Amino acid sequence: MMNNIKLEEFKNNIKGKKVAIIGIGTSNIPAIKYLSSLGANISARDKNENILEIHSELKNIKNVEYILGEDYLLNLDSFDYILRTPGIKPFLPEIESAVRKGVTLTSEIELLLELAPCKIIGVTGSAGKTTTVTLIYEMLKNAKYNVWLGGNIGNSLFDKLDEFNEDDIIVLELSSFQLMDMKKSPNVSLITCIYEDHLDYHRSFEEYVEAKTNIFTHQNENDICIFNLDDKFYDYFNSKIEEKNIKSKRLCFSTNHFVGNGVYFKDGNIFINKDGKDNKIISVSDVNLIGQKNYANICSAICCVEDLVDIDIIRKTLKEFKGVEHRLEYVDTINGVKYYNDSISTTPGKAMAAFTSFNQKIILIAGGSDKNLDYTSIGEYIISCAKALILLGNTKEKIKEAVISAKDYNKDEIKIYEVESMKDAVNLASSISNPKDIVVMSPASASFDMYKNYKERGKDFKNLVNNLK
Repeated sequence: MMNNIKLEEFKNNIKGKKVAIIGIGTSNIPAIKYLSSLGANISARDKNENILEIHSELKNIKNVEYILGEDYLLNLDSFDYILRTPGIKPFLPEIESAVRKGVTLTSEIELLLELAPCKIIGVTGSAGKTTTVTLIYEMLKNAKYNVWLGGNIGNSLFDKLDEFNEDDIIVLELSSFQLMDMKKSPNVSLITCIYEDHLDYHRSFEEYVEAKTNIFTHQNENDICIFNLDDKFYDYFNSKIEEKNIKSKRLCFSTNHFVGNGVYFKDGNIFINKDGKDNKIISVSDVNLIGQKNYANICSAICCVEDLVDIDIIRKTLKEFKGVEHRLEYVDTINGVKYYNDSISTTPGKAMAAFTSFNQKIILIAGGSDKNLDYTSIGEYIISCAKALILLGNTKEKIKEAVISAKDYNKDEIKIYEVESMKDAVNLASSISNPKDIVVMSPASASFDMYKNYKERGKDFKNLVNNLK
């Protein structure tokens, strides 16, 4: 095991320090355990008074006090460090007051970026993150790297700091919540695409976009940043690079344009252009992923590993990769009808990318809880891509209004139905479909009006489809 000087210095520094860890959950539990083992004095805080009943293993950890309930943000001024979970907003008055008085605000993901001794690849964006990081992970694993996958995908790696070696590679999915106050960037950074999202958390869309820029803002000349040439914020991100005089190497990917230095999709094939030379990597007819948005995910993943993995291994990985659950996931074919689960599409932008993935008009199931997003533009996409629309949930009226108000709306060309449950939606889709039809559940909405999360919604949809047999 190598000697990680930065980590050893951190261990010496953190011993005896007062650390407020705000939010007791998936990302911070490893931090509570690890930092307490290093001799830090931990004050673990959460608004949920019953959180220790859920995570009972925390009760016996030394050097930890628990402050739970409505007063969980009191007296933060007296600490050396505050570690916030992504769900805790950094602009809460109590946190901002503590920072003004000299308390260091950080997070387990930022400390990981600062202390890990190896290359880190970070991926953010409004859609495609999980598929892309999983693809990157599989490509690197097939190339025999010792590779770690974590971040927003659900796995905290903070308590693995002692296990990393210099030749390892860490792949992180990073959300705007994690990036918002980040003062360290990954060695390789990728922004997949930007849509309006998380306005129930961020104070404005501008703040959301600005948070994404932190994935490259702190890079140096040895690093790489990768942008989507097709994204409407491409020019904005490039202007930020110039404005801040960031020296990292830039690569691009596209599914609509030739790329002179990067990866692009054209005429059913994916190419890499390097040193002025084109090299075909694969035909999309040889991969399991379907649709333009997945071709973009493939192109972006290749950009992240192009100098690390041989093309033959990239090609092999793409042929074997089956996709990620709930992301335009093929469920089954029943009575000649194909069913797809796209429960991850919790915003109009994500769903619109899914609508365009098929070469025929679909039967679309949409609707769910409302995140205060603008649905105006979704109407034209639905009209162009769907022959029937089945709506449910709190956003059904917004989506219906967007369709009816669209300039090309014709009630004879798209049938609109409203139902009360996912079971009703699946049964209706089955009854109105014909062999060779495609049914896609792509809600364009969050799930919280009917489900705990998008995963629970997707699993329910798949179970209901399987019950049609």
